[in-house]
Amino acid sequence: MTKRIVVVGSSNTDMIIKVEQIPRPGETVIGGRFSTAAGGKGANQAVAAARAGGDVAFIARVGDDMFGRQAIDGFRADRLDVSHVTVDPDAPSGVASIFVDAKGQNSIAVASGANANLSPDDVRRAADVIASADILVMQLETPIETVRAAAQLARDNNVTVILNPAPAQPLDDELLRCVSILTPNESEAELLTGIPVDSPPAAQKAAEALRARGVETVIVTMGEKGALLTTKDYSDFVPAFKVDAIDATAAGDVFNGALSVAVAQRTPLPQAVRFASAAAALSVTKLGAQPSAPAHPAIERFMKSSSL
Repeated sequence: MTKRIVVVGSSNTDMIIKVEQIPRPGETVIGGRFSTAAGGKGANQAVAAARAGGDVAFIARVGDDMFGRQAIDGFRADRLDVSHVTVDPDAPSGVASIFVDAKGQNSIAVASGANANLSPDDVRRAADVIASADILVMQLETPIETVRAAAQLARDNNVTVILNPAPAQPLDDELLRCVSILTPNESEAELLTGIPVDSPPAAQKAAEALRARGVETVIVTMGEKGALLTTKDYSDFVPAFKVDAIDATAAGDVFNGALSVAVAQRTPLPQAVRFASAAAALSVTKLGAQPSAPAHPAIERFMKSSSL
């Protein structure tokens, strides 16, 4: 187990329908296959980090319902510290409705439920856990003031902050200055910078714009193209591993969870991105969010067997 990683974020139950093509507005598609899986970007990242070898604490809210109880049981099975997973008596657990097409692409709608009640007070109650961590990982499926409170607390205690700015929304420079590693995908990088990200040179330009706003390191993930890593000292493009995709739902979350483990282990960043990319590649070969997160031995075997 590596040093302590704390994840602040969302927990959902995913309702997944596998279809040939994602329905257009007003269209009904018949013949889909239905399943449920544990999800939520925060929970996905926490579980991915734990399976990749991390010692993980999760700060979140779930409802006092069947979905919430199942979620906590799942976290415990993956050896997460759930001391700061609050059961909210006033809101249901979060759920997500996910369509996945024949090419593994997806369309997602989320009902936040208890995730919307995760508050700065929840963060402050876990202040000792965050302050003593090596890495704090966050996303944007919980209120932005909660993300801001956790980021500032981590920054004040010299804790490395990894922020996955998804779902995409504008972020101010005060928050970005607290971020050690920002991991936008192409569309998120474009929203944050106004720069269309359709190639590695464009990703480089967007990354430099984000670094100019105070972020130490930017990793622009570009799906099957790879990932662009930019720091104050160098820039490096890490090609993606080639796999047959079944479901890309949690690829970004698995990338961030695995990245946090490699960074906590003081792995050089290019190698850390490669490790995270391998974990993400493995995840898209399985259906479901948390069920697709690979264990550390599987990631290592995949990297050794790949020509990348």
